[in-house]
Amino acid sequence: MIGGFGGIFDLKAAKFNDPLLVAATDGVGTKLRLAMEAKRHDTIGVDLVAMCVNDLVVQGAEPLFFLDYYATGRLTVATAKSVIAGITEGCKIAGCALIGGETAEMPDLYSNDDYDLAGFSVGAVERENLLTGTQAQEGDILLGLRSNGLHSNGFSLVRNLVNDIGLQYSDRCEFAPELSWSEALLTPTKIYVKSCLEALKLDGITGLAHITGGGLIDNPPRAFSSNLTACVDAGMWVLPPVYQWIVKTGRIENTELTRTFNCGIGMIVIVNPKHVAAVTAKLTEYGETVFEIGCLKSRKPNSSNVVIENTDSWLL
Repeated sequence: MIGGFGGIFDLKAAKFNDPLLVAATDGVGTKLRLAMEAKRHDTIGVDLVAMCVNDLVVQGAEPLFFLDYYATGRLTVATAKSVIAGITEGCKIAGCALIGGETAEMPDLYSNDDYDLAGFSVGAVERENLLTGTQAQEGDILLGLRSNGLHSNGFSLVRNLVNDIGLQYSDRCEFAPELSWSEALLTPTKIYVKSCLEALKLDGITGLAHITGGGLIDNPPRAFSSNLTACVDAGMWVLPPVYQWIVKTGRIENTELTRTFNCGIGMIVIVNPKHVAAVTAKLTEYGETVFEIGCLKSRKPNSSNVVIENTDSWLL
């Protein structure tokens, strides 16, 4: 109902039997500033949806609907249309409904055409299928799903590198010559919803971790108990070109890299060893590139929840 005071979603029509609702909200951080500086607004809406719905699926939930909040100093219709088109595309990829949003023009808070974005999504999961972070066990295998690049984290550092070097966003990108810098750096966050929901229909998945802010260090422990350690072998995948550029240009240490960025792994799927082959095949069928990157082990006293080995394999 266009023009109403609130969006409506018919949960009964979604055919759940004993559903729990799961909600998530997020933004896209300073990637938004890069989009404004580059004057490219067509993909940032996909990022906004991705950051919310990927946080739903890791709890086993199917995203049902999405709402957005768009605030600006001065409404530019062409920019707003481009942003909303990206949000619509993200919702299509995630299989959820865009049922409403809010646009606010606030010149006292935002300068000129500057704008900010926030997203809100609600999903549902059958009570018995909820992933709580307690199902994973010692010996479970860690499958890493390839990212699209930076996704939506670490852009304060990236923008500083761009500004320090004096790059123009319209120039050809050093690590992807077929793209401009703006196209390469604004590659939208990958949405893992459909592939993960299909894989969750199989037996064996005991946890999922969306690798966002906090990178490979802070996010995996959200998917398993504190008495376990994720032992990750960085030699099992190749560090993507954008990260190789960051390491070379910014002289970033591997420890900072793994705590800030996804380093090429946008989602971790924790799987019982007996079901690794079937889960891998299903994820691959739905378009994912899957790496077996490690396993869960019993946590030793005074040790970390995540241990990443072989990051030296990333050296140029």
